[in-house]
Amino acid sequence: MTLIQTLRTEARAAPESGIVAVVNHGRLREGLIPLWAGEGDLPTPSFISDAAARGLANGETFYTWQKGVPELRQALARYYARHFGKHVAEEEFIVTASGMHAIQLAIDAIAGSGDEVIYLSPAWPNFAAAAGVAGAVPVAVTLDQSGNGWSCDVEKIASAITPRTKALFINTPSNPTGWTADEETLLAILDLARARNLWIIADEIYALFHYGHGRAPSFLDVATAEDRILFVNSFSKNWAMTGWRVGWIKTHPALQQVFENLIQYSTSGVAQFMQRGAVAALDEGDGFIESQVERARAARDLVCDILGATGKARFTVPQGAFYLFFTVDGITDSRAAAFDIVDNANVGLAPGTAFGPGGEAFLRLCFHRRLDQLEEAAHRLAKWMKTI
Repeated sequence: MTLIQTLRTEARAAPESGIVAVVNHGRLREGLIPLWAGEGDLPTPSFISDAAARGLANGETFYTWQKGVPELRQALARYYARHFGKHVAEEEFIVTASGMHAIQLAIDAIAGSGDEVIYLSPAWPNFAAAAGVAGAVPVAVTLDQSGNGWSCDVEKIASAITPRTKALFINTPSNPTGWTADEETLLAILDLARARNLWIIADEIYALFHYGHGRAPSFLDVATAEDRILFVNSFSKNWAMTGWRVGWIKTHPALQQVFENLIQYSTSGVAQFMQRGAVAALDEGDGFIESQVERARAARDLVCDILGATGKARFTVPQGAFYLFFTVDGITDSRAAAFDIVDNANVGLAPGTAFGPGGEAFLRLCFHRRLDQLEEAAHRLAKWMKTI
């Protein structure tokens, strides 16, 4: 028996990220424009970093509240009041070591060995992989695509439910497709979960990156206090804090102790000085978010115009998030295409194969960057498409 064979089957089966494989291939290339990762190109703004630095200078380097410092949970309550029009008690929030950590804890609380969790695909690959590592079985239900864009057939979700199903994972606005559920769809999913006694893990991290009027529709718009919903979220996207690894779970107050215990046995809490930065992000960052969304809207329109003009790129203009998920006439293997684009266009994209069923023919471009870089990248891609 080899050393690796002594590990848990679930750990051995954890897949290598299809995104990271392309990143590793191209990250050191001179002049490459990296549009493969889900982050912007701006550093964390100083009003956030300075607040964290003050906490560090004040000696906030000891163990702290496992569920998050009261000031941060209170700031989260204010954030939800402003953006979602809901009175939410601080007891409904648990601070986590990233949005990914929030997802892991949600899975740990709901699903274990042999249980099934349904998710909508194409999808950010980390949820399905995390469910598999926990011993659960991720079950993909593909979004539909037509000339009218991406849509969710709730009957397909219902057909995928079995006696082993424990939860539905719903990410809207979606990474990578940009699909954004309307209120009617959210209510239909919620009614299905209620009827089948299922949990919903709601990933609404891109709720404010919405290109309609105001934020995207949320399960908060249709849910009651007693519905089985865990909201998982992160500071990464709204406030340019991807490297900070701070997130949160919004849950029923009755579950707070359970999640505090799970924090204890995973990370034992987020550093207090980092939470000071998170408080500043929530209380002082609305203007920064607005500017980021408008910047992303302009970037989306620029990229769509240039790639659309080629006549070879096929896509739906995304309603939310900050990705363009597109196909190219003549390309069927997006993984091979992503490597070829690195080599011959000097642009980094994520292959659709990394996003599961329904994504195989697509490429994902993160357009949350400055316009001059995006314009150059789009023209490079247009030139590359002429060679296909």
